[in-house]
Amino acid sequence: MSEENDPSTEERLSPLHSVHVKAGASFTDFAGWQMPVSYGSDLAEHHAVRTAAGLFDLSHMGEIFVVGPEAAQALDYALAGKISATAVGQAKYSLLLSRSGGIVDDLVTYRTGEDRFVVVANASNREAVAAELLERTSPFECDVFDASDDIALIAIQGPKALEILSQVDTVQIDGLADMKYYWSAPGNFGERGEHELLVARTGYTGEDGFEIYVAPDAAIALWDAIIETGAGSGLVPAGLASRDTLRLEAGMPLYGHELGLDTFPVQAGLGRVVNLKKEGDFVGREAVEVGPPADARVLVGLTTEGRRAGRADYSVFASQSTDDDPIGTITSGALSPTLGYPVAMAYVETSVSAVGTTLYIDVRGTRVPATVVSLPFYKRESR
Repeated sequence: MSEENDPSTEERLSPLHSVHVKAGASFTDFAGWQMPVSYGSDLAEHHAVRTAAGLFDLSHMGEIFVVGPEAAQALDYALAGKISATAVGQAKYSLLLSRSGGIVDDLVTYRTGEDRFVVVANASNREAVAAELLERTSPFECDVFDASDDIALIAIQGPKALEILSQVDTVQIDGLADMKYYWSAPGNFGERGEHELLVARTGYTGEDGFEIYVAPDAAIALWDAIIETGAGSGLVPAGLASRDTLRLEAGMPLYGHELGLDTFPVQAGLGRVVNLKKEGDFVGREAVEVGPPADARVLVGLTTEGRRAGRADYSVFASQSTDDDPIGTITSGALSPTLGYPVAMAYVETSVSAVGTTLYIDVRGTRVPATVVSLPFYKRESR
């Protein structure tokens, strides 16, 4: 098949694309999708999520269903976490590891029934995750199917998210106010409740909020209903630019930056996500038990003074000397809109990874002092 006729190379549009165009969004290509970067000011959108609420279109994410009598055992083998220990309605963050111990993708898995699970993958890894799950679960009595094209995903994030979502009169979700973090519940949307929803108290911003899974043909009406309800409370549509600075402040890793096939979970501070106590084998177990090479770098947080932020791929040094070799590399960095100073995540040698260590980031030829700090940079107050 020629590339020009290959569906995988075609530009993909969200079911909400017309809404974003009408709202004046600017777009970028993200894993083959045209997704909104911002609707005017990514800084304003960032602050709205921290102080009120933002509404995100995440329809580019992948949703893979694993269904059958042995679905739980199959996922225990396929993923690094003990998925069988989750209760119906519970969600779990986990990792899909390669056989050599690297990270194929980081995932959230929802248990929606005794023998029904929804695995949510990053957009860029959707096909790889679906293929790996299909292969890994083949010895078990279960079915795997990619339902991504039949699902739109909308996220409302921020301290007023619960208040706003509760007031959308065409949305019905039992127990919404009492829903715990990383739990989910079914719901309905529409004048007659004709559209089914899966609503989860999860997110990627460091704030409280909900992710709502809905059929594509109901996505625009749901988006409009939430926007209309929340307008007086400070809710704004928010794009990928603010989503990135929000997750960076919250110390949340991004696949392709902090995570990848060459990264062991322990290097990224995700060793706790790998359940080595669960019975039986799982893909990547032997490799993670051995661990990464002795000279493997580890992920740290860095802060600097002033306004000059370290950016992805900038080199990190142990001194201001121009003769030494780099001891690390920035994976993500920005001037923090919430904190007012630059923050970054970087992989550095373990010998210089202790909190309080002074390092130096090469910012366009100038070595800027940086301090190793604990992650996350920002943590919301309990409300």
